[in-house]
Amino acid sequence: MTTLKTSGFHPNNKHHGNYDFKTLIKANPELAPFVAVNPFGTETIAFANPDAVKALNKALLMHFYGLKNWDIPKGFLCPPIPGRAEYIHRAADVLEATFGTLQTKHQIQVLDIGTGANCIYPIIGVAEYDWKFIGSEIDKEAFLSAKNNINSNQKLRENVVLRMQSSKRAIFKNIIQPEDTFDLTICNPPFHSSKEEANKGTIRKNKNLGISDDKKPTLNFGGVNSELWCEGGELAFITNMIYESVHFQSQVKWFSTLVSKKDNVKPLLSHLKKVKATYQIVEMQHGNKVSRILFWKF
Repeated sequence: MTTLKTSGFHPNNKHHGNYDFKTLIKANPELAPFVAVNPFGTETIAFANPDAVKALNKALLMHFYGLKNWDIPKGFLCPPIPGRAEYIHRAADVLEATFGTLQTKHQIQVLDIGTGANCIYPIIGVAEYDWKFIGSEIDKEAFLSAKNNINSNQKLRENVVLRMQSSKRAIFKNIIQPEDTFDLTICNPPFHSSKEEANKGTIRKNKNLGISDDKKPTLNFGGVNSELWCEGGELAFITNMIYESVHFQSQVKWFSTLVSKKDNVKPLLSHLKKVKATYQIVEMQHGNKVSRILFWKF
């Protein structure tokens, strides 16, 4: 096992430094009403406002990743794009170490577990590395939203295919077909173990953003049930993923997932040892926040 500890963004990550709001407003004029100057004289948005966050994300995707259009239904997860880009770039490093240069003879094939309404990983992976994606999704509304985002952008139409997951208990089953081979699977698993726990987490974040806790919990980055929680939370979801991955080891070079909770790493590594997988961890620190990507293969 190896653990790579990183600080700050990957050199290839386009989101170093402060946001250039003048440039972003040109990409998405809908952002303009949300931009204001804070007491320090810096342009910013109210990150507690989900509409402002959505407008910012749309601007980032249009400016940096060449999208013509992008949208998500109200209430769905509006992901922090710099962090999602970080996952793609760190995964690219692992693939490059495996295959040599990423300009390989075959186009990299990626399976995105839980693509979400936002379709964020395929958007970044296609734009940055010309990867081909299959995205799985269990929520019908999220599936249709992701499909709309793909159909609105020609390069995505050419490189991204969506598949609906029919079983709440399956992760790879029903999605990986007998003829499929993948260089990588990626996943941003549900974090919480219940709706109540998700709401408590939302209230804590809202307090940090200065929002009164007597309001109905609404997370600035959104998120519906299937995106935020599952029975047993992150640990149970990834544990199931590890044991299910055994059955697809001949079709996948690298499996991977985000692991948000540090306490979950030890039991997950124990499970990986039981299935005799080789694994490595990329630990990412941005300011006070630390997250990690767990990679494994057979």
